[in-house]
Amino acid sequence: MGCLLSTPDYTGENRRKTRNVGEIVVFVPGLRIPKAMDFSGQLGDGFSRSLVDRLSALRTRIVVMTTEEGLVPSPKSRKTTARHGGGSAMADLQQALEDYLPVLLGLAQNRGEETCMGNCWYEVISVLHLMAMLSLRQANLLLLPKTHSENYHSKLSEESRRASVDIFLKAAGYLDFAVQNVLPQFPTQLRKDLPLDLAEGVLRALCQQALSQGVDIQLGMAIDSVKATTAVKRRLACEMVTYWHQAQQSITSIPLANEWGEKHKLFVTWKYIESKVAAYYYHGLILEEGNGERSHAMAAASLQAADEFLRESKKACEAFNEAPPFSRSPPVWGTIKYLMEKLPKDASSNVKEKDPQSHERITHLAPTLPEFALSLKPDEYRFPPVDPSWINEL
Repeated sequence: MGCLLSTPDYTGENRRKTRNVGEIVVFVPGLRIPKAMDFSGQLGDGFSRSLVDRLSALRTRIVVMTTEEGLVPSPKSRKTTARHGGGSAMADLQQALEDYLPVLLGLAQNRGEETCMGNCWYEVISVLHLMAMLSLRQANLLLLPKTHSENYHSKLSEESRRASVDIFLKAAGYLDFAVQNVLPQFPTQLRKDLPLDLAEGVLRALCQQALSQGVDIQLGMAIDSVKATTAVKRRLACEMVTYWHQAQQSITSIPLANEWGEKHKLFVTWKYIESKVAAYYYHGLILEEGNGERSHAMAAASLQAADEFLRESKKACEAFNEAPPFSRSPPVWGTIKYLMEKLPKDASSNVKEKDPQSHERITHLAPTLPEFALSLKPDEYRFPPVDPSWINEL
Protein backbone atom coordinates (compact mmCIF):
# COMPACT_ATOMS: atom_id res chain seq x y z
CA MET A 1 0.00 0.00 0.00
CA GLY A 2 0.97 3.59 -0.10
CA CYS A 3 2.92 5.34 2.60
CA LEU A 4 0.04 7.51 3.76
CA LEU A 5 0.48 11.28 3.62
CA SER A 6 3.80 10.93 1.83
CA THR A 7 4.43 11.53 -1.85
CA PRO A 8 3.31 8.65 -4.08
CA ASP A 9 6.68 8.26 -5.77
CA TYR A 10 8.02 7.16 -2.41
CA THR A 11 5.68 4.20 -2.35
CA GLY A 12 6.59 2.76 1.00
CA GLU A 13 6.37 -0.63 -0.65
CA ASN A 14 8.66 -3.33 -1.79
CA ARG A 15 8.35 -6.64 -3.53
CA ARG A 16 10.22 -9.66 -2.33
CA LYS A 17 12.82 -10.94 -4.73
CA THR A 18 12.11 -14.43 -5.91
CA ARG A 19 13.69 -16.56 -8.59
CA ASN A 20 10.90 -19.09 -9.09
CA VAL A 21 7.17 -18.62 -8.53
CA GLY A 22 6.12 -22.16 -9.36
CA GLU A 23 3.01 -23.06 -11.33
CA ILE A 24 0.74 -20.35 -12.65
CA VAL A 25 -2.80 -20.55 -14.05
CA VAL A 26 -3.72 -16.98 -13.12
CA PHE A 27 -0.94 -14.41 -13.35
CA VAL A 28 -0.73 -12.17 -10.30
CA PRO A 29 1.87 -9.40 -10.06
CA GLY A 30 3.80 -9.52 -6.79
CA LEU A 31 1.96 -8.15 -3.79
CA ARG A 32 2.85 -4.57 -2.92
CA ILE A 33 4.19 -5.00 0.61
CA PRO A 34 3.71 -1.81 2.67
CA LYS A 35 6.20 -0.40 5.12
CA ALA A 36 5.26 0.24 8.71
CA MET A 37 4.58 3.84 9.62
CA ASP A 38 3.73 6.05 12.59
CA PHE A 39 0.30 7.63 12.18
CA SER A 40 0.73 9.88 15.20
CA GLY A 41 3.74 11.51 13.56
CA GLN A 42 1.98 11.86 10.21
CA LEU A 43 -1.37 13.17 11.45
CA GLY A 44 -0.16 15.30 14.35
CA ASP A 45 -2.75 16.63 16.81
CA GLY A 46 -5.56 17.04 14.27
CA PHE A 47 -7.39 13.92 15.34
CA SER A 48 -8.26 12.15 18.57
CA ARG A 49 -5.71 9.78 20.01
CA SER A 50 -8.14 6.86 19.90
CA LEU A 51 -8.75 7.32 16.16
CA VAL A 52 -5.03 7.62 15.39
CA ASP A 53 -4.30 4.51 17.44
CA ARG A 54 -7.03 2.60 15.63
CA LEU A 55 -5.72 3.59 12.21
CA SER A 56 -2.22 2.56 13.27
CA ALA A 57 -3.36 -0.80 14.65
CA LEU A 58 -5.40 -1.65 11.57
CA ARG A 59 -2.59 -0.74 9.18
CA THR A 60 0.09 -2.50 11.22
CA ARG A 61 -2.00 -5.66 11.11
CA ILE A 62 -2.05 -5.42 7.29
CA VAL A 63 1.70 -4.81 7.12
CA VAL A 64 2.40 -7.91 9.20
CA MET A 65 -0.06 -10.12 7.32
CA THR A 66 1.04 -8.94 3.87
CA THR A 67 4.66 -9.59 4.73
CA GLU A 68 3.77 -13.10 5.91
CA GLU A 69 1.67 -13.75 2.83
CA GLY A 70 4.71 -12.79 0.80
CA LEU A 71 4.97 -12.42 -2.90
CA VAL A 72 3.85 -15.62 -4.60
CA PRO A 73 4.17 -18.87 -2.68
CA SER A 74 6.83 -21.26 -3.86
CA PRO A 75 5.58 -24.62 -5.07
CA LYS A 76 6.40 -26.17 -1.68
CA SER A 77 4.68 -23.46 0.34
CA ARG A 78 1.65 -23.50 -1.96
CA LYS A 79 1.12 -27.21 -1.32
CA THR A 80 1.47 -26.57 2.40
CA THR A 81 -1.12 -23.81 2.14
CA ALA A 82 -3.50 -26.12 0.34
CA ARG A 83 -3.14 -28.81 3.01
CA HIS A 84 -3.86 -26.33 5.78
CA GLY A 85 -7.13 -24.96 4.52
CA GLY A 86 -6.35 -23.30 1.21
CA GLY A 87 -6.75 -19.57 1.25
CA SER A 88 -7.44 -19.00 4.96
CA ALA A 89 -4.46 -16.63 5.30
CA MET A 90 -5.64 -14.71 2.25
CA ALA A 91 -9.16 -14.55 3.68
CA ASP A 92 -7.79 -13.12 6.94
CA LEU A 93 -5.81 -10.49 5.04
CA GLN A 94 -8.86 -9.65 2.94
CA GLN A 95 -10.85 -9.14 6.14
CA ALA A 96 -8.12 -6.91 7.57
CA LEU A 97 -8.29 -4.72 4.46
CA GLU A 98 -12.08 -4.56 4.70
CA ASP A 99 -11.78 -3.49 8.36
CA TYR A 100 -9.22 -0.81 7.49
CA LEU A 101 -10.98 0.73 4.49
CA PRO A 102 -14.01 2.34 6.27
CA VAL A 103 -11.67 4.07 8.73
CA LEU A 104 -9.33 5.15 5.94
CA LEU A 105 -12.24 6.54 3.90
CA GLY A 106 -13.09 8.90 6.74
CA LEU A 107 -9.61 10.38 6.43
CA ALA A 108 -9.78 10.58 2.62
CA GLN A 109 -13.16 12.28 2.73
CA ASN A 110 -12.26 14.71 5.54
CA ARG A 111 -12.50 18.02 3.75
CA GLY A 112 -10.67 19.74 6.56
CA GLU A 113 -7.46 18.08 5.36
CA GLU A 114 -7.32 19.27 1.75
CA THR A 115 -3.52 19.16 1.62
CA CYS A 116 -3.40 15.39 2.15
CA MET A 117 -6.32 14.39 -0.06
CA GLY A 118 -4.28 13.08 -3.00
CA ASN A 119 -2.12 10.94 -0.76
CA CYS A 120 -5.09 9.56 1.17
CA TRP A 121 -6.61 8.42 -2.10
CA TYR A 122 -3.28 6.85 -2.94
CA GLU A 123 -3.65 4.69 0.14
CA VAL A 124 -7.25 3.87 -0.86
CA ILE A 125 -6.34 2.76 -4.39
CA SER A 126 -3.50 0.70 -2.96
CA VAL A 127 -5.98 -1.10 -0.70
CA LEU A 128 -8.29 -1.85 -3.64
CA HIS A 129 -5.34 -3.08 -5.70
CA LEU A 130 -4.28 -5.44 -2.92
CA MET A 131 -7.85 -6.72 -2.52
CA ALA A 132 -7.97 -7.47 -6.25
CA MET A 133 -4.58 -9.22 -6.22
CA LEU A 134 -5.69 -11.41 -3.32
CA SER A 135 -8.78 -12.41 -5.30
CA LEU A 136 -6.67 -13.36 -8.32
CA ARG A 137 -4.34 -15.37 -6.07
CA GLN A 138 -7.36 -17.11 -4.60
CA ALA A 139 -8.51 -18.07 -8.11
CA ASN A 140 -5.04 -19.33 -8.97
CA LEU A 141 -4.95 -21.48 -5.83
CA LEU A 142 -8.41 -22.85 -6.59
CA LEU A 143 -7.50 -23.84 -10.17
CA LEU A 144 -4.03 -25.27 -9.56
CA PRO A 145 -3.84 -29.06 -9.19
CA LYS A 146 -3.43 -30.34 -5.65
CA THR A 147 -1.73 -33.38 -7.16
CA HIS A 148 -0.30 -34.01 -10.59
CA SER A 149 -2.48 -36.95 -11.49
CA GLU A 150 -3.35 -36.89 -15.16
CA ASN A 151 -7.09 -36.61 -14.61
CA TYR A 152 -7.02 -33.99 -11.87
CA HIS A 153 -8.63 -31.19 -13.83
CA SER A 154 -11.28 -33.47 -15.29
CA LYS A 155 -12.35 -33.96 -11.69
CA LEU A 156 -12.38 -30.25 -10.90
CA SER A 157 -15.99 -29.81 -9.95
CA GLU A 158 -18.36 -27.49 -11.73
CA GLU A 159 -18.91 -25.84 -8.35
CA SER A 160 -15.20 -24.99 -8.11
CA ARG A 161 -15.13 -23.67 -11.65
CA ARG A 162 -18.17 -21.50 -11.06
CA ALA A 163 -16.62 -20.26 -7.83
CA SER A 164 -13.50 -19.23 -9.73
CA VAL A 165 -15.62 -17.22 -12.19
CA ASP A 166 -17.23 -15.40 -9.24
CA ILE A 167 -13.77 -14.62 -7.87
CA PHE A 168 -12.62 -13.26 -11.24
CA LEU A 169 -15.65 -10.97 -11.38
CA LYS A 170 -15.01 -9.76 -7.85
CA ALA A 171 -11.39 -8.92 -8.68
CA ALA A 172 -12.53 -7.12 -11.83
CA GLY A 173 -15.01 -5.16 -9.73
CA TYR A 174 -12.31 -3.81 -7.40
CA LEU A 175 -10.13 -2.81 -10.36
CA ASP A 176 -12.92 -1.25 -12.39
CA PHE A 177 -14.06 0.77 -9.36
CA ALA A 178 -10.50 1.96 -8.79
CA VAL A 179 -10.29 3.23 -12.38
CA GLN A 180 -13.74 4.76 -12.55
CA ASN A 181 -14.10 6.24 -9.07
CA VAL A 182 -10.74 6.54 -7.30
CA LEU A 183 -8.28 7.68 -9.95
CA PRO A 184 -10.44 10.77 -10.73
CA GLN A 185 -9.99 11.87 -7.09
CA PHE A 186 -6.28 12.50 -7.64
CA PRO A 187 -4.89 15.92 -8.48
CA THR A 188 -3.47 15.81 -11.99
CA GLN A 189 0.19 15.80 -10.99
CA LEU A 190 -0.21 13.15 -8.29
CA ARG A 191 -2.01 10.93 -10.78
CA LYS A 192 0.96 11.22 -13.12
CA ASP A 193 3.35 10.36 -10.27
CA LEU A 194 1.61 7.11 -9.30
CA PRO A 195 3.76 3.96 -9.45
CA LEU A 196 3.38 2.27 -12.83
CA ASP A 197 1.64 -0.77 -11.36
CA LEU A 198 -1.15 1.57 -10.23
CA ALA A 199 -1.35 3.30 -13.62
CA GLU A 200 -4.73 3.28 -15.30
CA GLY A 201 -3.54 1.06 -18.15
CA VAL A 202 -2.22 -1.62 -15.81
CA LEU A 203 -5.39 -1.59 -13.70
CA ARG A 204 -7.51 -1.90 -16.84
CA ALA A 205 -5.34 -4.74 -18.17
CA LEU A 206 -5.72 -6.67 -14.91
CA CYS A 207 -9.48 -6.09 -14.97
CA GLN A 208 -9.74 -7.35 -18.55
CA GLN A 209 -7.49 -10.29 -17.71
CA ALA A 210 -9.84 -11.31 -14.90
CA LEU A 211 -12.87 -11.11 -17.20
CA SER A 212 -11.12 -13.09 -19.94
CA GLN A 213 -10.02 -15.86 -17.59
CA GLY A 214 -13.59 -16.03 -16.34
CA VAL A 215 -14.81 -16.53 -19.92
CA ASP A 216 -12.12 -19.20 -20.41
CA ILE A 217 -13.58 -21.16 -17.49
CA GLN A 218 -17.08 -20.75 -18.95
CA LEU A 219 -15.85 -22.03 -22.31
CA GLY A 220 -14.32 -25.07 -20.62
CA MET A 221 -17.66 -25.81 -18.96
CA ALA A 222 -19.44 -25.38 -22.31
CA ILE A 223 -17.03 -27.87 -23.92
CA ASP A 224 -17.90 -30.38 -21.19
CA SER A 225 -21.63 -29.80 -21.62
CA VAL A 226 -23.58 -31.87 -24.16
CA LYS A 227 -26.15 -29.06 -24.34
CA ALA A 228 -23.78 -26.28 -25.42
CA THR A 229 -23.84 -25.69 -29.18
CA THR A 230 -20.84 -24.90 -31.36
CA ALA A 231 -22.27 -21.40 -31.81
CA VAL A 232 -22.22 -20.84 -28.04
CA LYS A 233 -18.62 -22.04 -27.83
CA ARG A 234 -17.59 -19.78 -30.73
CA ARG A 235 -19.21 -16.79 -29.07
CA LEU A 236 -17.37 -17.41 -25.79
CA ALA A 237 -14.09 -17.91 -27.62
CA CYS A 238 -14.52 -14.69 -29.61
CA GLU A 239 -15.39 -12.77 -26.44
CA MET A 240 -12.18 -14.07 -24.89
CA VAL A 241 -10.19 -12.73 -27.85
CA THR A 242 -11.77 -9.30 -27.39
CA TYR A 243 -10.97 -9.16 -23.67
CA TRP A 244 -7.34 -10.17 -24.21
CA HIS A 245 -7.00 -7.70 -27.08
CA GLN A 246 -8.23 -4.94 -24.79
CA ALA A 247 -5.79 -6.04 -22.10
CA GLN A 248 -2.92 -5.95 -24.57
CA GLN A 249 -3.90 -2.47 -25.76
CA SER A 250 -4.09 -1.26 -22.15
CA ILE A 251 -0.65 -2.47 -21.09
CA THR A 252 1.53 -2.43 -24.21
CA SER A 253 2.44 1.25 -24.15
CA ILE A 254 3.28 1.38 -20.44
CA PRO A 255 7.04 1.21 -19.74
CA LEU A 256 6.95 -1.48 -17.06
CA ALA A 257 10.71 -1.68 -16.67
CA ASN A 258 10.80 -4.39 -14.01
CA GLU A 259 10.59 -8.17 -13.96
CA TRP A 260 6.96 -8.40 -12.89
CA GLY A 261 5.83 -5.81 -15.42
CA GLU A 262 7.59 -7.50 -18.31
CA LYS A 263 6.28 -10.90 -17.22
CA HIS A 264 2.75 -9.47 -17.08
CA LYS A 265 3.07 -8.29 -20.68
CA LEU A 266 4.30 -11.72 -21.77
CA PHE A 267 1.35 -13.37 -20.00
CA VAL A 268 -1.13 -11.13 -21.81
CA THR A 269 0.58 -11.82 -25.15
CA TRP A 270 0.53 -15.59 -24.55
CA LYS A 271 -3.13 -15.69 -23.54
CA TYR A 272 -4.17 -13.39 -26.39
CA ILE A 273 -2.59 -15.80 -28.89
CA GLU A 274 -4.06 -18.80 -27.09
CA SER A 275 -7.56 -17.30 -27.20
CA LYS A 276 -7.31 -17.08 -30.99
CA VAL A 277 -6.78 -20.83 -31.15
CA ALA A 278 -10.26 -21.45 -29.73
CA ALA A 279 -11.91 -18.64 -31.68
CA TYR A 280 -10.61 -19.73 -35.09
CA TYR A 281 -11.26 -23.39 -34.32
CA TYR A 282 -14.93 -22.91 -33.50
CA HIS A 283 -15.37 -20.35 -36.27
CA GLY A 284 -13.96 -22.93 -38.66
CA LEU A 285 -16.43 -25.55 -37.45
CA ILE A 286 -19.33 -23.15 -38.02
CA LEU A 287 -18.10 -22.29 -41.53
CA GLU A 288 -17.71 -26.00 -42.27
CA GLU A 289 -21.46 -26.42 -41.78
CA GLY A 290 -22.15 -24.04 -44.68
CA ASN A 291 -22.79 -25.00 -48.28
CA GLY A 292 -20.50 -24.31 -51.17
CA GLU A 293 -16.81 -24.33 -51.88
CA ARG A 294 -16.24 -20.81 -50.57
CA SER A 295 -17.58 -21.70 -47.13
CA HIS A 296 -15.46 -24.84 -47.00
CA ALA A 297 -12.38 -22.92 -48.14
CA MET A 298 -12.93 -20.34 -45.39
CA ALA A 299 -13.39 -23.14 -42.86
CA ALA A 300 -10.09 -24.69 -43.92
CA ALA A 301 -8.34 -21.30 -43.66
CA SER A 302 -9.81 -20.73 -40.21
CA LEU A 303 -8.72 -24.15 -38.94
CA GLN A 304 -5.27 -23.68 -40.42
CA ALA A 305 -5.02 -20.33 -38.60
CA ALA A 306 -6.09 -22.04 -35.35
CA ASP A 307 -3.37 -24.65 -35.85
CA GLU A 308 -0.81 -21.93 -36.51
CA PHE A 309 -1.83 -19.95 -33.43
CA LEU A 310 -1.57 -23.15 -31.38
CA ARG A 311 2.09 -23.44 -32.35
CA GLU A 312 2.66 -19.76 -31.61
CA SER A 313 0.94 -20.05 -28.22
CA LYS A 314 3.37 -22.79 -27.18
CA LYS A 315 6.29 -20.47 -27.99
CA ALA A 316 4.62 -17.60 -26.11
CA CYS A 317 4.04 -19.88 -23.11
CA GLU A 318 7.72 -20.79 -23.06
CA ALA A 319 8.76 -17.15 -23.31
CA PHE A 320 6.49 -16.30 -20.36
CA ASN A 321 7.75 -19.12 -18.14
CA GLU A 322 11.41 -18.44 -18.95
CA ALA A 323 11.15 -14.75 -18.10
CA PRO A 324 12.17 -13.94 -14.51
CA PRO A 325 10.83 -14.66 -12.01
CA PHE A 326 10.72 -18.12 -13.54
CA SER A 327 7.47 -20.06 -13.59
CA ARG A 328 5.97 -23.16 -15.11
CA SER A 329 2.56 -24.12 -16.36
CA PRO A 330 0.59 -26.90 -14.67
CA PRO A 331 -0.46 -29.95 -16.72
CA VAL A 332 -2.51 -28.82 -19.73
CA TRP A 333 -6.22 -28.85 -19.00
CA GLY A 334 -9.53 -27.21 -19.86
CA THR A 335 -10.09 -25.48 -23.19
CA ILE A 336 -6.54 -25.69 -24.48
CA LYS A 337 -6.20 -29.40 -23.67
CA TYR A 338 -9.35 -30.13 -25.64
CA LEU A 339 -8.09 -28.07 -28.58
CA MET A 340 -4.66 -29.72 -28.56
CA GLU A 341 -6.40 -33.08 -28.85
CA LYS A 342 -9.01 -32.12 -31.46
CA LEU A 343 -7.42 -29.43 -33.61
CA PRO A 344 -4.66 -31.40 -35.40
CA LYS A 345 -7.16 -34.03 -36.56
CA ASP A 346 -9.84 -31.54 -37.63
CA ALA A 347 -7.35 -29.26 -39.33
CA SER A 348 -5.71 -32.09 -41.28
CA SER A 349 -9.08 -33.40 -42.47
CA ASN A 350 -9.96 -29.99 -43.89
CA VAL A 351 -6.58 -29.01 -45.31
CA LYS A 352 -5.72 -31.44 -48.10
CA GLU A 353 -2.12 -30.30 -48.45
CA LYS A 354 0.05 -28.76 -45.75
CA ASP A 355 0.43 -25.09 -46.57
CA PRO A 356 4.06 -24.00 -46.34
CA GLN A 357 3.05 -20.36 -46.06
CA SER A 358 4.45 -18.10 -43.38
CA HIS A 359 2.64 -17.37 -40.13
CA GLU A 360 1.82 -13.87 -41.34
CA ARG A 361 0.27 -15.10 -44.59
CA ILE A 362 -1.76 -17.84 -42.89
CA THR A 363 -3.22 -15.46 -40.34
CA HIS A 364 -3.80 -12.81 -43.01
CA LEU A 365 -5.81 -15.23 -45.14
CA ALA A 366 -7.91 -16.38 -42.18
CA PRO A 367 -11.52 -15.17 -42.23
CA THR A 368 -12.47 -12.30 -39.97
CA LEU A 369 -13.76 -13.39 -36.58
CA PRO A 370 -17.28 -12.27 -35.70
CA GLU A 371 -17.71 -9.72 -32.94
CA PHE A 372 -20.13 -10.22 -30.06
CA ALA A 373 -21.33 -8.08 -27.19
CA LEU A 374 -19.28 -8.94 -24.11
CA SER A 375 -21.34 -10.92 -21.62
CA LEU A 376 -19.15 -10.79 -18.48
CA LYS A 377 -19.04 -7.54 -16.56
CA PRO A 378 -17.14 -6.68 -13.37
CA ASP A 379 -19.07 -7.07 -10.14
CA GLU A 380 -20.53 -3.78 -8.98
CA TYR A 381 -18.37 -2.67 -6.07
CA ARG A 382 -19.23 0.19 -3.74
CA PHE A 383 -17.29 1.76 -0.93
CA PRO A 384 -18.44 0.69 2.53
CA PRO A 385 -19.91 3.40 4.78
CA VAL A 386 -17.38 5.56 6.58
CA ASP A 387 -16.58 4.13 10.00
CA PRO A 388 -18.76 5.63 12.80
CA SER A 389 -15.64 6.64 14.72
CA TRP A 390 -15.40 9.64 12.37
CA ILE A 391 -18.68 11.16 13.56
CA ASN A 392 -16.97 13.17 16.31
CA GLU A 393 -13.98 14.08 14.11
CA LEU A 394 -15.73 15.82 11.20
